[in-house]
Amino acid sequence: MKRKALIVTLTILLCLFFMPQYSGVIRRAEASRPTKSAAAIIAPTPFVATAPLNVTAECMITIESTSGRILYAKNEHKKRPMASVTKILTAITVLENTADLDVKRIIPAGAAGIEGSSIYLAAGEKISTIDLLYGLMLQSGNDCAVALAILTGGSIDAFATLMNKTAQKAGANSSNFINPHGLHDERHYTTAFDLAYITAYAMRNKVFRIITAANSRRIERTREDAPTLILNKNKLLNSLAGADGVKTGFTKKAGRCLVASATREGMQIISVVLNCGPMFEECSALINAAFGEYKLTKIAAAGDALTEIKVFDGKSKTVKAGIARDLYYPLRADERVEAVFDAQKVRAPFKKGRKLGKVEFYLENRLIFSEELFSIEDAGSMSYWEFLKRGLGEWRIVHNKDKHYANKQILSLLRDCQPSKLRTACA
Repeated sequence: MKRKALIVTLTILLCLFFMPQYSGVIRRAEASRPTKSAAAIIAPTPFVATAPLNVTAECMITIESTSGRILYAKNEHKKRPMASVTKILTAITVLENTADLDVKRIIPAGAAGIEGSSIYLAAGEKISTIDLLYGLMLQSGNDCAVALAILTGGSIDAFATLMNKTAQKAGANSSNFINPHGLHDERHYTTAFDLAYITAYAMRNKVFRIITAANSRRIERTREDAPTLILNKNKLLNSLAGADGVKTGFTKKAGRCLVASATREGMQIISVVLNCGPMFEECSALINAAFGEYKLTKIAAAGDALTEIKVFDGKSKTVKAGIARDLYYPLRADERVEAVFDAQKVRAPFKKGRKLGKVEFYLENRLIFSEELFSIEDAGSMSYWEFLKRGLGEWRIVHNKDKHYANKQILSLLRDCQPSKLRTACA
C-alpha cells in the first residue's frame, strides 16, 4: 500500500512540475512621485523645451546637473570659440591629475607675461597648485592656466591631450581643446552642449565646487609686491539665489560667454550662453525659469518594494523586488514616469540581494534609467508536504463543480494515505 501511495504521489508531483509556468514582462503604469528633493549622473536625455523667454545668445543650453536632462536649448550643437570658459575643463583636468594641491610649485618661464587676464606671475616664484586654481577660476588668469598646464602635463600640447581625454569622459564629443586659457585659435572650439556636460562632470568634484563658488581668495605668494587678493568675476554669485559657479569668458571672436550654476532644494541647474551680450541676465532668467517649471522628483527609492516576482517552490508564492539606489529626475507637474519590469520566475531558496532581472523607467517613451532588480527579502523553500499541499491547492480547476469537488477530495485522501480511494477520485 505504501508503495502505491508513493507512486501516486510522484505522479502528481510530476504533473505539477510540468505545468506551464509564468515568465515575461510585468508593467506598472506609473512610478510614485514623492516630493522630497535630493541629488542622484546619467546620459543626457533630449527632452528639449523652447526657452521661455527671448534668448539673444547665439548658442544656449540649460540642463539639470545630476540627471543630464536638457531643459532648454538653442543651437546647442553649433561649434563656437568659448574664450575663458575653457578654464572649467582646465581646472578639472588639473584636479584629476595632481596628487597634492598644497605643494608650492616653481612658476616656469613660459607662464610669465601671458596676454589677457592675469595675476602677474613671475618666472621662478613659488605658489601652490590650489592657489593657481583660484587664480584661474576667479581672476581668470591666463598665466595661471599656462603654469598649471606646464606643471601638470609637461607642456601645453601634452596638457591639451589630457584636456580632450577629460572632455570625452564627460560626454563632450564635439569639442577640440588646443590651449588651457581659451585665447583664440581656429582649432579651439566647443559647443554649448559639450560645455554643459563638462561642467556637470566638474561639479562632481568637491574641490572644484568649493573653488568656483568662492567670492574671493587671498593667496600666498613669494613675491612681496605681487597681488594676493583675488576676486571672482562671476556677478551671479551675489545676485542669483543659490548661485554656486562657474565661469565667465570673453574674446572678440567668441563674444561674451558664461556658464552659470545654481542649486535650490537639492536640484542643480547649469546654464550656458555663448556670444551673448546680456550673459548674466539671460543665464539668471533661464535658471529661474527652470526652477519654476521643474522639480527634482524621487522616481524610486533604494530598498523599497517596486514589484513582486513569482517564486518556484518557495514558502511564499512571490518575493518583493527593488533596486540598489535612489533615483531622482527633474519633472514638470504634468509629467509621469512609467516603470517596465523584466523578470523571470525564480526557484527558492535564495537570500536577499538575489538578482531577479531589470527595471526600466520611461518618460514620454524615452528611457531615462535602467536598473538591476534585486530581491529585498529572503525566499525560503517549501517542505515536501508544503509543496504537495500547494500544488494540489493550485490544481487547475475547470468550471465543472464535480471536478472541483474531486480535486479537493484528492487532497483530503492523500493526507489520509488512502491510495485506493484516491484512484477512484482521479477517475
